[in-house]
Amino acid sequence: MANLSIQPVETRQQRKVFLNLPWKLHSKDPYWIPPLRQNQAELVGYKKHPFHETSEMQTFLATRDGKAVGRIAAIMNHIHNKQHNEQIGFFGFFESIDDVEVARGLFEAARNWLAKHDVTAIRGPTNPSMNYECGLLIDGFDSSPFFMMTYNPPYYEKLVEDFGFKKSQDMFAYWGHIEMLSSLDEKLAVIAQSSKERFNVTTRTMDSSRFREEVETFLNIYNQALVGTWGFLPMTPGEIRHTAKGLQHLIIPELAVIGEVDGKPIGCTFGFPDYNPRIKAIDGRLFPFGFLRLIWKKRNITRMRLISTNVVPEYQRWGVGLVLLAALGPLVAASNVEECEFSWVLESNTLSRGSLEKGGAECTKTYRMYDLEMS
Repeated sequence: MANLSIQPVETRQQRKVFLNLPWKLHSKDPYWIPPLRQNQAELVGYKKHPFHETSEMQTFLATRDGKAVGRIAAIMNHIHNKQHNEQIGFFGFFESIDDVEVARGLFEAARNWLAKHDVTAIRGPTNPSMNYECGLLIDGFDSSPFFMMTYNPPYYEKLVEDFGFKKSQDMFAYWGHIEMLSSLDEKLAVIAQSSKERFNVTTRTMDSSRFREEVETFLNIYNQALVGTWGFLPMTPGEIRHTAKGLQHLIIPELAVIGEVDGKPIGCTFGFPDYNPRIKAIDGRLFPFGFLRLIWKKRNITRMRLISTNVVPEYQRWGVGLVLLAALGPLVAASNVEECEFSWVLESNTLSRGSLEKGGAECTKTYRMYDLEMS
């Protein structure tokens, strides 16, 4: 532990080292996908992002003999605490060499900073919240993650648990062939048709002429649908606008379905092409030409991540989600998509997990959220 130093990130040079550390630690790992550099700088608060309008964050950098060996962010998410009537802090953007003392020093720094805010517990990893990349990969290290899913070396689990963090909730990623979407189980298909007729649900694809407005509709449904879900955090209006702008060029309109009753949107399902191989090819750099390489002929990408199927509360548990998936199936079948990942799915979401497993989906990765009680 000689010459190990844990310092709050304050200078421009420290920020640069903080952002570049993942490349230093993981560039030789064939399964690691670099973060988008611009996006990462925004999410940690080094550039403007609406998340930081309602939250507080302090980043820390670990160095040994002047060499960067780890990093972490301590996060006070005031929207979460208000939503759940809690007083907890979060950690995120954790990276470390395989060294218990380095990790312990980082967690101690985050805990000390959060203790000043009188938190009762610390949860993580969230980068920076449950609405973005979150969870520690603990199983499924034999392949790269799909778009917007996390990846870390296997030894991170040991580093986190050594400090005293305990499992709070697991999240799963399920893999399947697209035929799963186009061939719903007969029983599920009957439920979908019954729900469609009962509520007179109509479905349509995203209207590309109103692209950003449509994305905001998706995100507003997301905010309504997940109230009461473990760890749910509503996106602020600023986050919705910012996210809609960022996703505008990434979503394929014909692979995004909206369900309506009497012209009112009541549910949606959408996925992203798996951009990760392209992000790796551009090394996370969107400028000057990386962005064009990222979205060039995006309809040729053969893997898709189905992020969410959300239905507003008054229509939940009536099979409307199955109506949406039934409508999406033929659209995906007509595309170039061959594989699909359904992620993430909460351990406590037994309904979705059961449906996926019944349909033949394979659980390929497990991500874990941890809690640490403050003594």
